[in-house]
Amino acid sequence: MANEAPRDLIVGRPVLLVIDIQKGSFHAGEDRGIPHMPGYAERVGGARVLIDTARDCAVPVVFFQEAHRRDRIDFGRELDGAEGVHCLEGNELTEIAADRLGLRRDDYVIAKRRYSCFFGTDLEILLKGLGASTLVLCGGLTDVCVHYTFVDGHQHDYHCRVAEECVAGSSRAAHDAALTAMAYLQTGARRENAEILAAFEAVAERGLQAAQ
Repeated sequence: MANEAPRDLIVGRPVLLVIDIQKGSFHAGEDRGIPHMPGYAERVGGARVLIDTARDCAVPVVFFQEAHRRDRIDFGRELDGAEGVHCLEGNELTEIAADRLGLRRDDYVIAKRRYSCFFGTDLEILLKGLGASTLVLCGGLTDVCVHYTFVDGHQHDYHCRVAEECVAGSSRAAHDAALTAMAYLQTGARRENAEILAAFEAVAERGLQAAQ
């Protein structure tokens, strides 16, 4: 039996997750170690408008950085597929693209060793502290870290939304397939920027009304 109509874009308190938008996201060379679909940099760079609006609307923002030890001890099975060595600590390409994203000194930043933002990190503790109910995801890769984070968020009973204009995958086909897979898990998961920005602004308006 098909699911009912999609829920509101935001249920309860939202948090914006900015996944692995690192300097390598904007690097055209093959030495980044990960394949990128055409237009990757432009797509993930578009997350800046979500970040700025979230800040203006008092929506918490959490930034993620994939980083591996230089002796590669924590890669596990991650190099068994199409990806080469990537995101090593100390490599400039591994750093979060702070200037492009407007990263601030007091922002929430979580480093991770594996694909999912939940796996082996304190994200769940942070989300509980923030009182989060809805997770809005942007960044890369759509078919890997974004998808795996979405799945784990879904299994932790969060309402998950993906900013489909601000995610990019390893290939166009993989990107499209991942978006389809996420929409299969939660009806209405795929959202356009205009919808998300309007929803953030509605959150801010409700906050103002509650304070009056």
